[in-house]
Amino acid sequence: MIPESFIQELLARVDIVDVVGRYVPLKKGGANYMACCPFHSEKTPSFTVSPSKQFYHCFGCGAHGTAIGFVMNYAGLGFVEAVAELAASVGMQVPQSQRDDFKPRIDTTSLTEVMTRAARYYREQLKASDRAKDYLKARGLTGEVAARFGIGYAPDDWRPLAAAFPDYQAKALVECGLVIEGDSGKRYDRFRDRIMFPILDARGNVIGFGGRVLGAGEPKYLNSPETPLFEKGRELYGLPQARSAIRETDTVIVVEGYMDVVALSQHGVDNAVATLGTATTPYHVHKLLRQADRIVFCFDGDHAGRKAAWRALEASLESLADKKSVAFLFLPAEHDPDSYVREHGAEAFRRLAAQAASLSAFVLQRLRARPDLGTHEGKARLMQEAKELLERVKAPQLRAQLAHDVVRLAGQVPSSPREAERLLGLGRLAARPVPFSGNGAPFAAVRAARPAPSPPEKKLLMLVLHHPEFIVRVPHDILSASPASAEMNALKALVDAVEDGSLTVSASLAPIMEHFRATEHQAVLAELITELNENYFDEGTIEALLNDTVDSLRQAQRAQEFEALHKKIAGNTHTPEELLRYRELLSQKQQFKQASTSSDL
Repeated sequence: MIPESFIQELLARVDIVDVVGRYVPLKKGGANYMACCPFHSEKTPSFTVSPSKQFYHCFGCGAHGTAIGFVMNYAGLGFVEAVAELAASVGMQVPQSQRDDFKPRIDTTSLTEVMTRAARYYREQLKASDRAKDYLKARGLTGEVAARFGIGYAPDDWRPLAAAFPDYQAKALVECGLVIEGDSGKRYDRFRDRIMFPILDARGNVIGFGGRVLGAGEPKYLNSPETPLFEKGRELYGLPQARSAIRETDTVIVVEGYMDVVALSQHGVDNAVATLGTATTPYHVHKLLRQADRIVFCFDGDHAGRKAAWRALEASLESLADKKSVAFLFLPAEHDPDSYVREHGAEAFRRLAAQAASLSAFVLQRLRARPDLGTHEGKARLMQEAKELLERVKAPQLRAQLAHDVVRLAGQVPSSPREAERLLGLGRLAARPVPFSGNGAPFAAVRAARPAPSPPEKKLLMLVLHHPEFIVRVPHDILSASPASAEMNALKALVDAVEDGSLTVSASLAPIMEHFRATEHQAVLAELITELNENYFDEGTIEALLNDTVDSLRQAQRAQEFEALHKKIAGNTHTPEELLRYRELLSQKQQFKQASTSSDL
């Protein structure tokens, strides 16, 4: 866990206008900055960034959050990665957790420098190798595309990297996976006589390599091993280069090889990425669904390709949402994406991708193919297999429709999707969990259903969010006596956080939003913050409005207390103290009524 104090210090140092401005061209518009939203397609700007609140909000798609949330959503990073990215931009270093204190620390900054130098060396060697250049030309690649992806060449020798690293015995070369050290201590390069594809992280740093043989050697592709910089199950080849096209098309195409990504880009299909010699993982899917609403997995149409597609489907189930979709494109047996786009062109490939089979169609196709579907036993097994699959689907509408089709496939006629779920033995879906645990959840990830708030409670919380310095002026009797509601609970938590020193009051809303990330108060705070703008309250009357709101809450509390005491007295279950309090409240009520009548006259 990253310490709360560090998050608050980081948010105090970064300016959300600068952060968003690195990725999106902003224009001043009154007190805020405006742009076309980077998270959905639009022609008229509806995306605003507030320098005073340190908060962004899109009135078109509803995206909103802090500088941390923006980096998470724009770059597809996890919470810890986004914090590290922002911290590095202002010269801060994320503190190690206590658990990590027992591990030998590795300076990943120096490892990144090593990988950058190696990538530069490989690019230089490509320029010097006619054989490597001829190979790429034969594959239809131009120099521009090779430069875009930083493609290089590892010479056919045992220790070519010694030319780039005078200290070939440096520990970092082994830690990065560039050099292999044998039992006798003898070293040699991992990559030799291979076309080199640099693998980049979301910040554009080289974290690994994929090397392809030029001839018929084995393995055909060789990847960097797991290192402090590189974890195969979390990274995707070509994502930094594809991010802009993914946003424009709202679709990401997942292929199997480096050359597939590069060849598609060569022909203008720029929204493709590849897994790194490993099966698709749930982390891959979750990462990509933060980038686009549609994923198209592209596989060969043979048995191996369909097997890989099913693994990708299973990895997708728990990340699905009803507004997201996953589809599967199976190419003809004689083609992979590289060969198909070279033979048929980009438009033909795009048409195939647009017509890709939906996840539900793929599921039903597989279930229909069961050889025993004509028997009662086969239908029972179908129902059980489908149940185990659908229990992992967290998208309510998709799960219900799939359940309906599955039950019909088993020969039954459910009266409704809900009835189909019951027949399969599926329970009701609980509220969707926050995607990340601890302080790693996107702030805008959850909007819980809740009853309509009483106006004074909502108004007081919005006043506090509009002017966070009002937090210290909220009377404790209001907090302790008010009935529980989402707004009042959030307000109590805000006051408690300020009083115990875990939250520092400032004009910025960013510390508040991040302090309550992944808590029960996240949804209501996010909802109310998005309603606020610079002119939401009249600054000339805001002090009076604060006092009037507090008075309204006190009056409501007294009315509720009076009604409760009245019932006790009517039932003769009151104590002497309660009778005295009842008479006191009755007197106040009569005085208030007389004062109101006098003012009307």
